Amino acid sequence: MIHVTEAAGKEISRLTSEKQVGEEGGLRLFVQGGGCAGMSYGMDVIEKAGEKDRVFEVEGARVFVDPKSWLFLNGTTVDFKESLMGRGFVFENPNANGACGCGTSFSIENTPAPASANPDSCSGE
Repeated sequence: MIHVTEAAGKEISRLTSEKQVGEEGGLRLFVQGGGCAGMSYGMDVIEKAGEKDRVFEVEGARVFVDPKSWLFLNGTTVDFKESLMGRGFVFENPNANGACGCGTSFSIENTPAPASANPDSCSGE
């Protein structure tokens, strides 16, 4: 299951409303190779879930996760934080056993980081 806090649910609802994706639309969460720790989180507002997606509805917001990303995201809590330093989504992933300093990428045990991954040069991108 993906857990979405009230703050994240409100932000997802705001984003999907702003993008006018309709009632079937929502936020796709996914994992991709890259980042200084080896894997990074991705998000996209889309109009409709994929045929094999897992769909979560929380606080009136819809979240979609594809089967491959589900392997890495199951149990993750998605929050939305605002502070003087900025605003954005925050992931608390119980499957991650390492993360970069900026929190935008992570590693999973027995999943080697790509050769291009360099934890000493974390740029937050």
